[in-house]
Amino acid sequence: MHKRTKVKITFFVILVGMASMFTAVVTDHWAVLSPRVEQVNATCEAAHFGLWRLCKKAIYVSEADYNGKGCGPISLPGAENCTYFKHFTPGDESEIFEVKTQKEYNISAAAIAIFSLAFMILGTLCLLCSFKKGNDYILKPAGMFFAFAGLCAIISVEVMRQSVKRMIESEDTIWIDYSYAWSFACACAGFCLLFLSGLGLLVLSMPRMPQNPWESCMDAEHEVE
Repeated sequence: MHKRTKVKITFFVILVGMASMFTAVVTDHWAVLSPRVEQVNATCEAAHFGLWRLCKKAIYVSEADYNGKGCGPISLPGAENCTYFKHFTPGDESEIFEVKTQKEYNISAAAIAIFSLAFMILGTLCLLCSFKKGNDYILKPAGMFFAFAGLCAIISVEVMRQSVKRMIESEDTIWIDYSYAWSFACACAGFCLLFLSGLGLLVLSMPRMPQNPWESCMDAEHEVE
């Protein structure tokens, strides 16, 4: 397979990875949190959130089997109320983060995700420039940018995971149960596709290896002459 064809296939995989990561950043289904159901025939509030927004849903519980368990599932019908986090407003505490350290986790995850998007943009610009004849050397920085974007994505995922873990373990919050949702899965998929594609571009940017040992010998003889 020709090198140019391999680059185009890798670019297609990168586009899928970029779409997955962008979807994860702009949506709010990273994690679902559930409080304990204290009584039946009443409503409880489950929540799902992402990097920028928290949504709480009032779910009516009518079955005794849910008593003492987590509220949900979030897919049940109910009135939903969404609010945006004011991450960078000094002194403003987000509604979901009842402890300051948990808000700091979410700020970190959002900031790192922005770095991932920035690396994706830089990588795309380099990759488009490499399609011009004689610009194959730009594949190397493009691969590095996409690999960095993937690393930022997985770091953001891990920071968010630690945030959810702290919220569940904290005695200052009402949440007793959690699950990760499809936005979280999109971020994980974005990491895999971007990081592996970035490594692929780095490999493609390397000089062509000789197909057989005689090529190296012949090159050496020409240099001696």
